[in-house]
Amino acid sequence: MDRVARVSEIIAGSPLSFDDAIRVGFERANKTLRNITGLRIIEQRVAIENGKITEYRVRMEVIFVLEG
Repeated sequence: MDRVARVSEIIAGSPLSFDDAIRVGFERANKTLRNITGLRIIEQRVAIENGKITEYRVRMEVIFVLEG
């Protein structure tokens, strides 16, 4: 059986941690994409306000297998 995968890039954020930002992004992608087989974290950034980290952000690729 042949398989074809697709990659979608998303950005997610969390005030708690990079791990939580990944979880938030995955949970959101999982609501609309089927057959997710993996994630690849491309970039991590933080937002800073008044000398404090206010948000952890991740840019990631969501890999999923196409049906049919």
